[in-house]
Amino acid sequence: MNEKKENVIVNGFFWRFAERCGVQLISAVVSILLARILTPDDYGKVALVTVFNNIMYVLLDCGIGTALVQKKEVDELDYSSAFFFSIVISFVLYGGMFVAAPYLAAFYNDPSMTPIFRGISLTVAVCGIKTIQQAHVTRNMKFQYFFYSAFAGAIVSTVLGLGLAYMGFGVWALVVQQVSNITVDTLVLWKLSSWRPKMEFSWQHLKGLLSYGWKLLASSLSSVIYNNLRSLIIGKVYTSADLAYYNQGDNLTYNIASSVDTSIESVLFPVMSSLQDDRAQVKNMTRRSIKTCTYIIAPVMMSTAFCAEPLVRLILTEKWLPCVLFLRVFCLSYICWPIITANLNAAKAVGRSDLYLKRQLMNEAVCILLLLATFRISVEAIAYGVLITNVVTQILDAQPSKKLIDYGYLEQMRDILPTLLLAAGAGLCMYLVIFLHLPDLLTVIIQVVVGLGIYLTGSAILELDTFEYFKDVMAPSIRQKLKR
Repeated sequence: MNEKKENVIVNGFFWRFAERCGVQLISAVVSILLARILTPDDYGKVALVTVFNNIMYVLLDCGIGTALVQKKEVDELDYSSAFFFSIVISFVLYGGMFVAAPYLAAFYNDPSMTPIFRGISLTVAVCGIKTIQQAHVTRNMKFQYFFYSAFAGAIVSTVLGLGLAYMGFGVWALVVQQVSNITVDTLVLWKLSSWRPKMEFSWQHLKGLLSYGWKLLASSLSSVIYNNLRSLIIGKVYTSADLAYYNQGDNLTYNIASSVDTSIESVLFPVMSSLQDDRAQVKNMTRRSIKTCTYIIAPVMMSTAFCAEPLVRLILTEKWLPCVLFLRVFCLSYICWPIITANLNAAKAVGRSDLYLKRQLMNEAVCILLLLATFRISVEAIAYGVLITNVVTQILDAQPSKKLIDYGYLEQMRDILPTLLLAAGAGLCMYLVIFLHLPDLLTVIIQVVVGLGIYLTGSAILELDTFEYFKDVMAPSIRQKLKR
């Protein structure tokens, strides 16, 4: 990889990772404070409504955002046509949810959820304004804009959410937090970006984007429906509190994993797309993505799994202890993410969105079978099904890469196995600290120090490639940026 591309990747990763970590840190603190004030039932209601929002987000994008980033040549007519299409779709989706809200609330036997459905769905209307602007920023690698806009949204929504929670507004504190976050984020992103839509539209240009994007839409839609199907079923078959424990365990781990994964994916995808004709380069960048993501995600997930009980008791209080099991299961599950997302990214980057769709549909067929086999047993069984699903999915998703870029699953596992073993060893040592029977705060502090020390020392002794990469390439670049 040449030096110019390396600098672009490091620069993009710095801003994207800073944005994701900054926002997730704020979100985590707010989530903890709100969880200590509000009830699991409040969280369960919002989690259920958010499922439908996630589906609408996918329908809103239609794969056009990704198509704009992947396309070799994009002009103003492409952007403007996509923008006005996005606006129309967003208002159609919100109107549909406004009408459907009472029926959905009746299905879940809770009429009080009607205004909650209508309130949180306002985020979809706002996203219609943001989607294409976000694609333009991504294509031009201006990732610092995401940092500033997301940070502003997180700060404003934090103040409003916590203020309303302390004033006794209950579930509406969560609703206002979500709507204000996306609204401020969108306003700041538009303020920072120089792109503005022109009053022009071409169905021909839009069709070109949709011809690529519809496969991604179908894939993303099937994925988001499947991933959220568990929440829909738990909300219907079990209680709102059960859904809250399940989601809390998932969210705590998802926020960590997605911060790293999204940072690397959003930076590497436009770069890989620009090099799509050079399969050797795409292979090298896919390998770097898998190794870098795993090096960061694996120790964090292992550590969180081994330290789950004192951690939950410390930050969320005793009332949230039922989420410990879910937290541990999802920690192990998200370790599979780097291989899954990197391989799917490689297929998208070389223009094989059809392969992306076929693989996704095959994965979800396996997933649905596991869900059908577990949902009547218990919520815990559903969570274990997620773990099995991700293990199977990472194997299936790696198969096309063998043919596309000559980088198969066994070679990928050989690249990350030393990191996984080291992370597991560090996590086990952290777990042993629990037997000292110290106060939770002191236990967690000692665990972090022990785990970090073992992991970094082991990385240096074993001379792990990714450790050297961080030390020799990324660290100097990041230090230089911080000095500026």
